[in-house]
Amino acid sequence: MPSNPLESTPGYTTVSIYDQAYHLRGQDSDHIRRLAALVDTKMRAVASHGRTVDSLRVAVLAALNLADELSQSTAGPGTGDGHARAANLRDMLDEVLEDERETGS
Repeated sequence: MPSNPLESTPGYTTVSIYDQAYHLRGQDSDHIRRLAALVDTKMRAVASHGRTVDSLRVAVLAALNLADELSQSTAGPGTGDGHARAANLRDMLDEVLEDERETGS
């Protein structure tokens, strides 16, 4: 018998994101797993560039990164320079990470 009843419940998929288990509900478990893997990868990439151990901060920075990628991929002609937006986001992330290094949080 599974340790968590949701693991055997139809419609639920168990994934691990940043070493935390989540039981997510959806019709396409493969899609859910791919999304979870993407989020996990982004969180680990953000964490590797800073000293923060606060998973909420890592999650927010990863979400900003993913949101920027999404906005760039959905931007049509005339909506601005994607490279400038990416550079701006990198600068913002660098500032946050530098603040964390200085404060040790």
